[in-house]
Amino acid sequence: MVPLTVENVDTDQIIPARFLKATDRKGFGENLFRDWRFTTDGQTKEDFPLNQGQYKGAILVAGNNFGCGSSREHAAWALADYGFKVVISSFFADIFKGNALNNGILPIQVSPEDLQRIFAAIEQDTSVEAIVDLENQKLLIDAAGIAVSFEINDYKKMCMINGYDDIDYLISQKEAIEAFEQKRA
Repeated sequence: MVPLTVENVDTDQIIPARFLKATDRKGFGENLFRDWRFTTDGQTKEDFPLNQGQYKGAILVAGNNFGCGSSREHAAWALADYGFKVVISSFFADIFKGNALNNGILPIQVSPEDLQRIFAAIEQDTSVEAIVDLENQKLLIDAAGIAVSFEINDYKKMCMINGYDDIDYLISQKEAIEAFEQKRA
């Protein structure tokens, strides 16, 4: 897990507006948190968690109110392109949460107390591992004795389990749609 204890992270901090020139989802990861990860002359900021070798993994643990600000879907694109599959926070902006789910990133909302426990577990052991059980909607960090449930819309859960986007889901329902159309005729 990679900890980002900053609160109120807006989408412009996730992916600055000057990098929004492309319409393809690829390549945004290299500019994820660009102004926090690099100096203006392109040098790596060693104190930023994504630049610290001890933090690895596909789970970003973020402070409260993650993804606020504008509705840019590019923020989810940047997180996914960087390699994150899950973001844990105590609150997500609604539009960001929807964009994340639509782009295969699972936003797990936990209580503020549980978020602090997760940050403490990472601080104690930077290689601590989490298990995300989407089917049972559980987040487990066995080494720290953390087990929390999370909510997800049933439709989005089914899509994530099957690797569907909205179009893939419709295609999977082709026979049922055709049968319905035949009954209406």
